[in-house]
Amino acid sequence: MPHPLLDLFPAGSGVDSDGTLIIAGCRVDDLATEFGTPAIVVDEESLRARAREYRTALTSRWPNARVVFASKAFPATAVQRVMVEEGLGLDVAGGGEILSALRAGVDPALIVVHGNAKTTEELKIAVEAGAGLVVVDNEDDVDRLEQLVMPGRTQGVLVRVIPGVVSSTHPHVQTGQVGTKFGLTPPAARRLIARIEASPLLDLRGVHAHVGSQIMDPAELAAAVAPLAALGTFPVYDLGGGLGARYTTEDRPARVDEYVDALLAAARAHLPAKAEIIIEPGRSMVNGSAFTLYTVTTVKRDARTFVAVDGGMGDNMEAALFGQRYEAVLACRMHDEDAEEVAVVGRHCESGDVLIDPLRLPAARVGDLLAVPATGAYTHTMANNYNGYRRPPVVFAREGEARAVIRRETWADLFDRDV
Repeated sequence: MPHPLLDLFPAGSGVDSDGTLIIAGCRVDDLATEFGTPAIVVDEESLRARAREYRTALTSRWPNARVVFASKAFPATAVQRVMVEEGLGLDVAGGGEILSALRAGVDPALIVVHGNAKTTEELKIAVEAGAGLVVVDNEDDVDRLEQLVMPGRTQGVLVRVIPGVVSSTHPHVQTGQVGTKFGLTPPAARRLIARIEASPLLDLRGVHAHVGSQIMDPAELAAAVAPLAALGTFPVYDLGGGLGARYTTEDRPARVDEYVDALLAAARAHLPAKAEIIIEPGRSMVNGSAFTLYTVTTVKRDARTFVAVDGGMGDNMEAALFGQRYEAVLACRMHDEDAEEVAVVGRHCESGDVLIDPLRLPAARVGDLLAVPATGAYTHTMANNYNGYRRPPVVFAREGEARAVIRRETWADLFDRDV
């Protein structure tokens, strides 16, 4: 029988005859030998297939539509380049993401710039790069843009609107409810829309809304469409992202087709038939294409059993920030039966550095490889140097070959900014 957690790994993953996990034709023990641990490993073909799935699902149903990848979920240049090669635009949230998007070869016209507190420097980078759309979140964005846009030119903008939708996700990733720091309530949005329409330097293209992240029911995401429509007729409606990703065997996010159908049913009911629709998938685009590979460093069997690995909250903040649940396997012992209940913990000096608790595993030993699936979203981007931790590499695997697209930090890297 296949391992019950195998389908949390990228499609096509398997187990060798000796019980070793195989991803994209690569044995994980070979990956560990070549790249070390911890390492974030991406199945490149799975990533590309997901991008194509999103693009096809949307444009086949609404031809005047665009998928832009929410880069903040995995802002590696190599990941952004995959999205560009598969015909997607890029949603960026900050100067660094704009610059990496340009390095990835994106057409600047397909960049959508976000942020509730954009700096003048970031807006200058966006304007000078020719970013197609800047999503204005406040009056200050407009003040700065009008100072930065050269006379005789215009900058395309969207106005971010609070749709008044309270989603069923964790409070830390809710963004559509009244009181959120993002966007403007409809009355404030109307006033800003009128101001922008009178500006000779700004081109109001439309409106934007985002309900939240890790949302399983697409009806919650579709509920933002009517509030946007109530603000008027525009060329562009950006419906945000937010579709949930599968982290555990219990998770049941909507399929991409179901998500798109729900959005477009609302669009057909409320929006102009010729309007351009933009969606911004992030977490659901990348999460299932990657896993994190660790080495077990200690096993403590006392009042309870702790399996400690050589990473933790330095490479995965999701568990600590909002209790994200994960699963894991001993990646070279996939045929062994689960023998004990453990807590998988990290190496950092915090009681909150717990990756998975509880989890059933075969009796773990020092040196075992532990693989945590569904870590493509918000792990690389939130990695940090706590306790002098060196951020892990990102490895692309495809057809039995693997290559590092981001190298592991060195000890010297930790001190490069010392003055």
